[in-house]
Amino acid sequence: MKSGRYIGVMSGTSLDGVDVVLAVIDENSVTQLASLSWPIPIAVKEAVLAICQGQPLTLSQLGQLDNRLGNLFADAVLALMSQEKLAAQDIVAIGCHGQTVWHEPTGDAPHTMQIGDNNIIAARTGVSVVGDFRRRDMALGGQGAPLVPAFHQALLAHVSERRMILNIGGIANLSLLIPGQPVRGFDTGPGNMLIDAWIWRNLGKPYDKDAEWANEGKVILPLLQDMLNDPYFAAPAPKSTGREYFNYGWLSQFLARYPGLRAQDVQATLTELTAVTISEQVLLSGGCERLLVCGGGAVTRW
Repeated sequence: MKSGRYIGVMSGTSLDGVDVVLAVIDENSVTQLASLSWPIPIAVKEAVLAICQGQPLTLSQLGQLDNRLGNLFADAVLALMSQEKLAAQDIVAIGCHGQTVWHEPTGDAPHTMQIGDNNIIAARTGVSVVGDFRRRDMALGGQGAPLVPAFHQALLAHVSERRMILNIGGIANLSLLIPGQPVRGFDTGPGNMLIDAWIWRNLGKPYDKDAEWANEGKVILPLLQDMLNDPYFAAPAPKSTGREYFNYGWLSQFLARYPGLRAQDVQATLTELTAVTISEQVLLSGGCERLLVCGGGAVTRW
């Protein structure tokens, strides 16, 4: 590969912003130089959520959203380039995953769909853009997600220590870095997706900072056990999932069985769901000597 400066663009399942990173990459290392988080307009976020939860739309609406996301990603890249006083010739390439709007890795015709027109990013920045990262993996029999295990292996694998890398985004995923074994990775289930959805519905806040609201509640054990009985959690890896499965509709079917719950108790239970499903998958995967935690849902203080 060509050594030099690259820009990476990612919005992720959580939809809490467009993260843009400038890094120097060569055959042996990745060094972050700068980053920024670019806001996603509410109208765009709501349109993406509507698709992810199965609401019908026309091809015209899909095409318009593809254009808006392409321009949004271009805005974010140009803001970073301006911040760092970079011209197009200073960047080797931009990597843009796009926004996942549907992910269905099983069934008769497994598929995944990301939108956000990379042609717009290339035209507006003058830099080559690389994308469509998932479908080749699916064509070869993979799940197309998570994307990050190979990166974790390259940077964080150890010759003798069993390591796992836990990324808590909208969906939580594990990378298994076991000495002498091929790298593996899979989605454990919801990360901060349901937690964020619940506080948004009840308090109009985008996330539960420092779990303040969850700490006001208590875990409802029957509700937690009901949710843990979902077949996804018992399915063997490799497996992957997204908003098309774990969404507000999924949560509502369980809440309907327990009318009159305090909202903060539901928040505490959803937080426990994320913690329990992660810990179970770590143990079922043989445990590790070191667990490294990253992502927007990672705890920043204890």
